[in-house]
Amino acid sequence: MKLNYLFLITLFFVSCNPTNKEEETTEQNENTGLMISQKVFGATEDGQAMLFTLENKNGMTLSVTNYGGIITSLNVPDKNGAIADVVLGHDSLASYIEGHPYFGALVGRYGNRIAKGEFSIDGTTYTLATNNGPNALHGGIKGFDKKLWNTQIIENSDAVGVEFSGVSVDMEEGFPGNLTVKVRYLLNNDNELRLEYEATTDKTTIVNLTNHSYFNLKRAGDGDILGHELMIAADKFTPVDATLIPTGELRSVENTPFDFREPTTIGARVDDVENEQIKFGGGYDHNFVFTDQSDQLKLVATAYEPTSGRFMEVLTTEPGVQFYCGNFLNGKNIGKGGIPYEKRNGFCLETQHFPDSQNQPDFPSTLLKPDEKYETQTVYRFSVK
Repeated sequence: MKLNYLFLITLFFVSCNPTNKEEETTEQNENTGLMISQKVFGATEDGQAMLFTLENKNGMTLSVTNYGGIITSLNVPDKNGAIADVVLGHDSLASYIEGHPYFGALVGRYGNRIAKGEFSIDGTTYTLATNNGPNALHGGIKGFDKKLWNTQIIENSDAVGVEFSGVSVDMEEGFPGNLTVKVRYLLNNDNELRLEYEATTDKTTIVNLTNHSYFNLKRAGDGDILGHELMIAADKFTPVDATLIPTGELRSVENTPFDFREPTTIGARVDDVENEQIKFGGGYDHNFVFTDQSDQLKLVATAYEPTSGRFMEVLTTEPGVQFYCGNFLNGKNIGKGGIPYEKRNGFCLETQHFPDSQNQPDFPSTLLKPDEKYETQTVYRFSVK
């Protein structure tokens, strides 16, 4: 989808000089009531990081930094109108740099796992870092979640946002081709967070971009997410081996703990010890295959938290989603407000092509050729019930 921008509020490219401080600035569109502000978030080894805050007329706010394209907070109203942050994360840039399990991050070049860190294109084998047991995960040692992106503040007729752009050079983290990337984070007055991804390459490569936000619709840090009622419009999932690499099978969800075609609490079957797939994932950490495999924007998942009344809908052009329920959180990550994030304190719905697709001939292709353009969209829409 190409945006028809009415005008640019600001054009700002990241400086490589961390001492170049910018004071906080705020702009508001008088017609829509949408606002965006920017301020310095801190310094990285690659330059100065900025924090952008988008706000709509309903009081919903999104904060995102060009360090890693990380969503640092997402404040949405509950059934009583109270606003709360519903994504896990950290209070400071230093904490993100120190290390975290991809809280809110832009993931690439390839979201999810690649078996043994290897894949082939036209007879040439490429080798990646194995940073997740024997496998490659989420783009490698310094993936897109650790890059400092160029930025441009944007506004169109019904949304305000920020575009992150940059080039992942040929053989960065082992991936071929100079990949030019643009990712837009947009907020509108319908309480929709819209993510738009674009990429082009000068050499055939593989691409699978996503966002890795951890949600807790009660409030970030407010206990586990097992009482959330989840729906995933998927009649199949991709079973995995003990290292969480897909076997290549597309298995029916029927009569399994993976059937979320009707709203079901996350905790209802998450510890089904008789199910081998649950054992392998320590719970849910699996790719779900949407019943609707079109590349049109469609409703693919919902999540409802009864105590707050918050209801989240997920729409995407992608063929699948990785549902992960925070099985590996263990209290070592100290989150916002000094709260430790314990096991299953957040869940992820990472829209995507499938894990290890280049090594699985029956999976949707993640190849991108020089004469093609990678374009996907995902929307997280919030309301109350």
